[in-house]
Formats: sequence, structure tokens, C-alpha cells
Amino acid sequence: MEALFFNVDAGFLEGIVRGYKTGILTQAQYANLCQCETLEDLRTQLSATDYGNFLANEPTPLSTSTIADKATQILVDQFNYIKSSAVSPLSKFLDYITYGYMIDNVVLLITGTLHERDTHELLERCHPLGWFDTMPALCVATNVEELYQTVLVETPLAPYFRECLSAADLDDLNIEIIRNTLYKAYLEDFHAFCQTLGGPTTDVMTRILSFEADRRTINIAVNSLGTELSKEQRAQLFPSIGRLFPEGNNQLAKADDLDQIRAACEGVVEYRSFFDTSASSGQGGEDPAAGLEDRFFVTEVHLNKLAFLQQFQYGVFYAYMKLKEQEIRNITWIAECIAQEARDRMQDFIPIF
Repeated sequence: MEALFFNVDAGFLEGIVRGYKTGILTQAQYANLCQCETLEDLRTQLSATDYGNFLANEPTPLSTSTIADKATQILVDQFNYIKSSAVSPLSKFLDYITYGYMIDNVVLLITGTLHERDTHELLERCHPLGWFDTMPALCVATNVEELYQTVLVETPLAPYFRECLSAADLDDLNIEIIRNTLYKAYLEDFHAFCQTLGGPTTDVMTRILSFEADRRTINIAVNSLGTELSKEQRAQLFPSIGRLFPEGNNQLAKADDLDQIRAACEGVVEYRSFFDTSASSGQGGEDPAAGLEDRFFVTEVHLNKLAFLQQFQYGVFYAYMKLKEQEIRNITWIAECIAQEARDRMQDFIPIF
């Protein structure tokens, strides 16, 4: 019965997304990309994939930023097509996916306003999935107070700002605290919404969002070591969801070094390998924090692939977006290695299939 009603409103779009997923690059296609000597060769190889001739009209010489922008635009077009055909509650679910990008865009504009940058130029750097109709109105603000008031009135992020921040918080020292505070509110809100959907959607998204919350918690703990951020402030930035919550979060809030952070994560079996210094750190070279980030990406890819094993649920829409984003990062990494003639590091991407 649940499957029957799901297909009435969302069955077609789920089929579309599963079709999109078959176009994600395979290991064999990555091997072909890694054989490329120049970015022109890369353009040719990508034209033989589902990306098609998306770079056909781009002038020579090709840049890695152009490749990344055009690949991202394909993902944006796919998302917008799905969203234009969605009805509630899927339409609301898709809105939640965009909120994360909106947070990054608004924080970018706040930073630009603090530094008296031309916010119209910053608009061009904003992620298209985080675009909302009233975003140009933010450019009218001439100071942080005006920007704060505009954000409260004009954006979908208003509840997160109203509940978590004041205009006095918007200063240069607090910019990462602002970002993490907004993400905490966003993840908790998204998690609560997914609980109302029930069925396999709740199961799949609880697993994915719990990991995302834990990743942010661990990153905050690692990055705040040796800073002026107090342990009380650190604890306030941790999402109150995830597999580490509450005991792991309490230990991470009190941690003074990486060993104590590692010990706090020991309670979750899957997280123990994140701090394995003998493992390859991928793109990060010898940097432990960068190596940790790569292991987060590997786990994220695994969880998002698992989402496609269950049918009649909305998790596939979120999972596809994240898998495609990782693919774009992989292509950009390979392109950058070609451009920098760093072929020995070309294989340091996160494989998907």
C-alpha cells in the first residue's frame, strides 16, 4: 500500500533519478580519464560519457574551473527538472537539500559585506543550487546590521538566523561559528522533517544525516584544537543528532588533543578507521586533517550508494546529488593534476562505482 501511494506522486521522478545514476562514471571511464595527457584529451574522453558535448562550445585553452562549472550546471539542470515536477512532501524535501547551499551563499555574502567587497561580484561565485529569488536583495545591504535584517525577512533561512544568531554575532571572528551554528540548526530541522515522512525514507535519511552530523561534530572538534574557542562554545556547535550524540559529543567537547578525539569516536565501529594514520590519506598527502576529510568522503559515498538499495523513498534524491558532487570533485581533481603535471597524484580521487 505504501509503495502504491508513493508511486502516484513520486514514482516517475524516482525512476528519473535512478536513470541519472546509471550515468555516473565507472571505474573504466575514470581509467580513461587518467590516461589523458592534456585537458583537450579530457574534453574528448568526457564527451564519450553521459556528460556528452557539454564542453563543445568552450574555447581553448580549457581551464579546470570551466570544467567544474559546466559539470555543476548539468547537475543543477537535473535537480531543477526534478524539482519542477515534484509535489509535496517531495518538493519540501528537495527544498531542504538546497538549504545547505543557501547557508554557504549567505555566509559568503556576509563575509563580503564585512570586507566591503562588491556583493554583486560575490553573487557570481554563489552556488546555483543555493540561489533564491530574493538573494539579489541582500546586495542592497551596506552593513552587517542591514544584511542581518534582510536575511531574517527575505530568505528561507530566516528561522535558523532568528533562533540561533543576532546581528552582533556577525563579525569576522565569528564567521565559521556562524556557518556551523546555521548548519547545526539546518541538520536538526532536516532530520526532524525526515522523521515525519516515515517508512524507508526515515530509515535511509536518518542514517545519512546522522553521519553528516557526526562528520561536522568531529571536524569542529579537530579544527578548534589550539584556538580561542572555549569548550562550552564548541559543544554548542555540535548537532544534537547522530551516532555520537550524546556521549561522544560530550567527550569531543572536552577533548584537548587528537588522541582524545580518537578515543571519543571509538564507540562507533565505523569511525575507528578515520584516525588510522597508517591508511592512505588520499588527496591530503601527509596532512592528518585532509586525510580525515578523504575518509569522510569515502564513507559518505558508501552511505549514499546504500540509499539506492531501497525503493519507494526520497533518500535517492539526496544521495544522487551527493554522489554527483563527488564525481565533479573527482573530475576536477584529475583535470587539475593534468594541468599541474602532477600525474603521480592523479589516482588520489574517491571512486564511486
